[in-house]
Amino acid sequence: MQDRFEAFVTGINICYKFIQKIKTTEMTKFNLKGIHAMCIYFLQRNEDGLTAAQLCRLCSEDKAAISRGLSTLSEQGYIESGEKKYRDKIKLTQKGKELGEYVNEHIRQWVISGGNGLTEEERNTFYKVLSLISDNLRINIEQI
Repeated sequence: MQDRFEAFVTGINICYKFIQKIKTTEMTKFNLKGIHAMCIYFLQRNEDGLTAAQLCRLCSEDKAAISRGLSTLSEQGYIESGEKKYRDKIKLTQKGKELGEYVNEHIRQWVISGGNGLTEEERNTFYKVLSLISDNLRINIEQI
């Protein structure tokens, strides 16, 4: 049991650190941070726009982090929203859509690279298991 715990936590932490490094490295090219990559990613997937609250849930980030991220994206012309910042839908500008294409292409490349050596069946099993573990952990933490 102890070995499984160590392997799981160490593996997850290493993957998380690499993902953070990838996001930071890619977004630094645009004078942005890793959180911006996730905002752009989800806004690109939702052409009708998302509220800040929806982005908080999708990005698994708190309100303050998303608010700061959106402020920077707005200042640099990547997004647009209405007057009621937190409730209005946020959409990508043309400049934001172009960045979204860049982000999506690099995500695709990194996902392919990260899955090198896996069969399609192994990949499907991995994502199924990862989802099950995260759901179980969420349920357990909600009961605390």
